[in-house]
Amino acid sequence: MKTLRRPGQLGFTLIEMLVVLMIMGLLLGLVSVSAAPDDKALLRVEVERMAQLMDLAANESRLGGGPIAWTGDAKGYRFWRYSEASGWVPMNDDVLRPRRLPDGMSLSHMQVENLPVTGPLRVEFNAHGAAPSFRIEMAFGKARHVVANSPIGEIRVLPEMEHADGTSSPS
Repeated sequence: MKTLRRPGQLGFTLIEMLVVLMIMGLLLGLVSVSAAPDDKALLRVEVERMAQLMDLAANESRLGGGPIAWTGDAKGYRFWRYSEASGWVPMNDDVLRPRRLPDGMSLSHMQVENLPVTGPLRVEFNAHGAAPSFRIEMAFGKARHVVANSPIGEIRVLPEMEHADGTSSPS
């Protein structure tokens, strides 16, 4: 086969440049897809954070002796501290500060003592005993996770259960 270049000519042909650019584009596309977290992974991070913060609030209430409340809505959640002088005051410290959920993520359902909550989402932690058992569902797209408090005061994220049709839901 005869080469298209003249002897002494330097550089690349247009076809060679296009092939290199196409390969670079494919590789960049593969890297960006694999690096972006999916809905389930992002939801898992947020629900773990909320469970740990609620556990911290419960422990701080027991150790500090004063009630702390957690409230949530579709867009986020926050913590409140009760004092005799001023009542319920929002907490704004470094850890127990208001949290906004990422766009598309929401607190979708709550049960307290196995009864659905129809009003505002609220859980109170106090120094004299465990908080009532509760389940709070967080959703993002089709992914769902549940933060639950057992009757002995253990706050944790419930494992997901796979269904026969390939979908999953919190247990």
